[in-house]
Amino acid sequence: MICIDYSKEKGSSVITDFISVLPTVTPSSRISQEAAIPHSRPCSSRTPGSGPIAMSCFEKEGGWSLSFAGAGFLSLYHVGVIHCLRQRAPRLLRGASRFYGSSSGALIAVSIVSGMSVDLCCSRILAMVKQVEQLSLGVFQPSFMPVETVRQGLQDSLPADIHILASQRLGISLTHWPSGENFIVTDFATRDEVIEALVCTIFLPFYCGTIPPTFRGKRYINGTLSNNIPFSDSPSTITVSPFHGTADICPQSSSASTHELNVFNANFQISTKNFFLGISSLMPSSPEVVADSCRQGYLDALRFLERRGLTEEPVLWSFVPKEPPAPADGTPVAAHDRGLSLNWAVPNVLVKDVPDFEQLSPELEAALKKACMRAPSTWASFCRSGPGRALTYLLLPCTLPFEYIYVQSRRLVAWLPDMPADVRWMQDLLRSLALEVYSRTKAPLLSFVKTSSSRLNQS
Repeated sequence: MICIDYSKEKGSSVITDFISVLPTVTPSSRISQEAAIPHSRPCSSRTPGSGPIAMSCFEKEGGWSLSFAGAGFLSLYHVGVIHCLRQRAPRLLRGASRFYGSSSGALIAVSIVSGMSVDLCCSRILAMVKQVEQLSLGVFQPSFMPVETVRQGLQDSLPADIHILASQRLGISLTHWPSGENFIVTDFATRDEVIEALVCTIFLPFYCGTIPPTFRGKRYINGTLSNNIPFSDSPSTITVSPFHGTADICPQSSSASTHELNVFNANFQISTKNFFLGISSLMPSSPEVVADSCRQGYLDALRFLERRGLTEEPVLWSFVPKEPPAPADGTPVAAHDRGLSLNWAVPNVLVKDVPDFEQLSPELEAALKKACMRAPSTWASFCRSGPGRALTYLLLPCTLPFEYIYVQSRRLVAWLPDMPADVRWMQDLLRSLALEVYSRTKAPLLSFVKTSSSRLNQS
């Protein structure tokens, strides 16, 4: 499979040729030391995963970028990372040349560019989680419409000049359909173009619908399917992912597995934790569990900063029983090479290790608690109770057909303005598919007919 990573700026294009359609599985000894050994490049290199970021990259503003991987409902992890950087190392956000993102990671990137508050980000994401929680069939309920919800949220929250703020500061990963080529969009002419690009990058076929949305007259789907951690010509990119792997900021795994799955320009550790994280990204559990991913993002970002000496004082050691070891030359505690400075002794702290997260980040904890609150009405409380859920499931055979008809009717009415263009696109797609099948089967069929006729003549 050929995947093209294309950026409009400077006319540059990077072609990544995957060896085969199937993802590759490779043994890795890096994960056992730290799951966050970087996917990004030192300033002197552009090879993904070549090593930790050199500290000299942060000396000059614009010398680095941030890239947020697709995460689905776990994008709240990115919110925790951003809040930690904003609170403890604001220069990393102010001095970044560009913010890249694919799928839900692009929504987080645009929130940075537009200056959204942490309270708004938490409320938007957890509102969708609570909506899924209220549905009897979860994401399989006909009334679950993620694209429409995200589109309306963007219309309500993005400023009028977002296209000006986002141009050359925001990079959105898109997958062209049906070629599968990857495009990174960095220039936007209007506010609607920003929204259209964001809708395209979150569109997961069959999960969000069947007809891909359009951007500048072409069809695009989820950017994760071709480039999960996008970047362009930045000297160094800080990568963020809520999955165990080799991103700069990601959960550190305690699994004994030393194998990685290399797919979509990203490395994932093969482990049961990542498997369940993948399920949670598409089918979230309770808002409280998703909120913990935000807290873990804050802790992982803090570990990233402390291991690189980018914070004023160490904080994570206060959550572990042992004292920090004294660094000594020639030991794994401190590493210095070509401008690189890493303190591997900084502990990995989990959310369960923090007794009171409010002391660590009062603003983030207040935003999460506020966003997790449910409606206090009696009917809402009854629906969340055991008897209420049992009654909902018992009535499901009666209510589901009417709900399906109502939802599909609304979608049909909303689809009417785009119907002619979509019908023409489907006709062209079917025509090209038929021609492809015909061209592939023409030669074998002619050969078969000739062989059969020759046998008949001989007989």
